[in-house]
Amino acid sequence: MNEQLNATLMSWVQFFNDPLWNFLVVLLVAVGVFYTLITGAVQLRLFLHSIRVMKGSRKECVDEHGITPFQAFVTGLASRVGVGNVAGVAIAIAIGGPGAVFWMWFTAFLGMSSAFVESSLAQLFKVRDHQNKQFRGGPAYYITQGLKQKWLGIVFALSLILAYGFVFNAVQANAIIGATSHAWGWDKANLTLGLAGLDLEISWVGIGLVTMTALIIFGGIKRIAKVAEGIVPFMALLYIIVALYIAIINLPMLPEIFKLIFTKAFEFEAAAGGFFGAMISMAMMMGIKRGLFSNEAGMGSAPNAAAASDVKHPVNQGLVQMLGVFVDTFVVCSCTAIIIMVSGMYHEAGFEGVTLTQKALESQIGSWGGGFLAIILFLFAFTSIIGNYAYAESNVQFINNNPKIMLIFRILVLVMVYFGAITSVPLVWSMADLSMGLMATINLIAILLLTPIALILLKDYTSQLKKGIKEPEFKIDNYPELKKKVDSDIW
Repeated sequence: MNEQLNATLMSWVQFFNDPLWNFLVVLLVAVGVFYTLITGAVQLRLFLHSIRVMKGSRKECVDEHGITPFQAFVTGLASRVGVGNVAGVAIAIAIGGPGAVFWMWFTAFLGMSSAFVESSLAQLFKVRDHQNKQFRGGPAYYITQGLKQKWLGIVFALSLILAYGFVFNAVQANAIIGATSHAWGWDKANLTLGLAGLDLEISWVGIGLVTMTALIIFGGIKRIAKVAEGIVPFMALLYIIVALYIAIINLPMLPEIFKLIFTKAFEFEAAAGGFFGAMISMAMMMGIKRGLFSNEAGMGSAPNAAAASDVKHPVNQGLVQMLGVFVDTFVVCSCTAIIIMVSGMYHEAGFEGVTLTQKALESQIGSWGGGFLAIILFLFAFTSIIGNYAYAESNVQFINNNPKIMLIFRILVLVMVYFGAITSVPLVWSMADLSMGLMATINLIAILLLTPIALILLKDYTSQLKKGIKEPEFKIDNYPELKKKVDSDIW
């Protein structure tokens, strides 16, 4: 892509990014601490129970139009487990140092409580689509019904469409290009065309990605859930096995690595100017940014998948999505961190993202590591494109469920997938930060205002568990104050 255009876009994005994130880092942590305290640390208290709920949720749903809780978990995980876990962690360590990993864990631990709240609310306020009878829901819906602020629901829906429909898919495509170029040099076959003074790159991998994405997105959410259910667990497991092997062969180094992560987390190097910026270290900023991109806790994305599932109690999905944050960060991101840190390559990396993780793998398991990661990453990124699309589609329907608008939206999604294939790494990541920051800010304020409702749901669920009820059921008739707000006959 044209260098000058790239630099101009980058300066614009940075101008908005810096103040937004200085504020957001503080807000994210504060909300996470608040929910951890007010729910009695739900992420610890009901952690084992959430595993049981997840295991019991693979059976077919009662409602033929809903997706199973397990499918919702995997669609959420398909969007979560992607480039953030491979390239994002590499970028965080390369820029913020090993201490960034600690802040990733810290964000995830606190974020599990925020994820629980937002997904429980999404379930309560979900609606049924009149056309295809499937469930839809998410922040746009609970802002509109719960807070009675339709305009803010639309602003949120637009920021999510921008983030997930367009920018994040560009990030995923960009990572696939980076990985295949390093592994097999596929970018060498690209052609350059001069159009109106701009050099337009023809990327064959980009064209292939656009074609594959088109085949799936024209098939609807049920097809998306099916694809995710098949691919995600398999590839995550494969990646974890390789990381465990690397951890075992480097066993003597591991205590030193963990010591590095914890000591460097608190070494101070200011991330930015201004009052907030000066309070936040680089490790903290990178850890929280990349942690949020990866696990999406509190961002308002996973609730869109959570709302599509058919469950007896809204809290059921809150617990399942909370588990998703745990798997994403504590398991998959930690795997990448171990691979990079035992190789010691992060010192001279600069801003390489995926390539850094590939080189680290190659140093541990030989030259096939780059190709192996390229395949894994392709599957990770491709399922993320699908999961991201599913989220954005639900929000386009929220604003205007018109077939023509849907067609225009799908075409724009495919354009952005291609844009990601031909643009630079720093630009797509900075654009992702900006769109993600807007979304998270609106969603966090919304869930804070709806906290009393989330606490009613949690209390209802835990009191049924105490009575020995294995599968709690939510009956809205017991809560007349909620009945006025919830616009559906589902509960």
